[in-house]
Amino acid sequence: MRERRIGIILNGVTGRMGLNQHLVRSILAIRSQGGVILGDGAALVPDPILVGRDADKLKAIAAAHGLKRWSTDLDRCLADARDEIYFDSGATGLRAQNVIRAIEAGKHVYCEKPLSTTLASALALARAAQRAGVKDGVVQDKLFLPGIRKLRRLVEAGFFGRILSVRGEFGYWVFEGPHPAPQRPSWNARKEQDGGIILDMFCHWRYLLDRTIAPVEAVSCFGATHIPERVDEAGTAYACTAEDAAYGTFALEGGILAQINSSWATRVYRDELLHLQVDGTEASAVAGLRECRVQPRAGTPRPVWNPDQPNPFDFRSQWSAVEEDAEFGNAFKVQWEMFLRHVAEGAPFPHDFLDGARGVQLAELATISWRERRWLDVPPLS
Repeated sequence: MRERRIGIILNGVTGRMGLNQHLVRSILAIRSQGGVILGDGAALVPDPILVGRDADKLKAIAAAHGLKRWSTDLDRCLADARDEIYFDSGATGLRAQNVIRAIEAGKHVYCEKPLSTTLASALALARAAQRAGVKDGVVQDKLFLPGIRKLRRLVEAGFFGRILSVRGEFGYWVFEGPHPAPQRPSWNARKEQDGGIILDMFCHWRYLLDRTIAPVEAVSCFGATHIPERVDEAGTAYACTAEDAAYGTFALEGGILAQINSSWATRVYRDELLHLQVDGTEASAVAGLRECRVQPRAGTPRPVWNPDQPNPFDFRSQWSAVEEDAEFGNAFKVQWEMFLRHVAEGAPFPHDFLDGARGVQLAELATISWRERRWLDVPPLS
């Protein structure tokens, strides 16, 4: 089979997401399978160069995975015409300036969310990419999770009748440290380092609701810093200046009301870390990362409130699993393959910078809503 190389600058692989999901489970996995097969039969094979600020970490990661190319000089990498794509999963606060440099260098750009820390900056990046004629994309991995894909299939088939409401729970207990050690980096709890669960997670909720249920039209949000002090990577206690929980309510097109709780200060009593329930006039569904279960109207029990008697229903047993209609791969890898085809042959890719800006918009409005304690409309972006 004829192979076609495509060079990719990977900035931010020393971080957890950049290393595990993007380098190992996406780019290296695509290389191991022989590349992405294009319409002309050629195999598009990624050739990554690892970029970051810590030479020792980069060298160790490259050696561990049999890679020879790494650098701490981003400008030099951007000047190399052999590499067509720039990917950014580095620090959120540095993303906008690095992405604009890549656009000015003529690179196609794919990056983690949030696209930027403000709506104005995110829109400026989208317009810059459009003017430069480069292809652009933002990671929207939740859309490619097996449970969410099954849920979207039900929505598209009209399974629910008229959708009434959506209720979501996301999160888990992030340890304060030092023992057990925190599972998330300390910058997550520092507003001055662009931390906070609203900016982190509301970008996800925007595209998840928009593309799975219905477009978001308004938002009301309340945030909280439940844990006031944590311990950082060096074992030093610090004050938490960013919210670790957010309780959001969203008005969707068609009169649908969605509620999603996001928290790093909650203990899990559900099947998966993300739990999304959709209720409609004809059926309901509960979707997680991998599973999706349903209860149609005909199979709905008829409970009656009576706290003086034991509950006669085994509610969980009355839901049935949605069968898989395809083999689902890693969500990050699936979207990487889409973006590579988008760059190589112009295949459709709707998850662009403008869509990424919509996520930043919702996070920004949610923060204002919390501060001012009021509902805010979400105006369309185009």
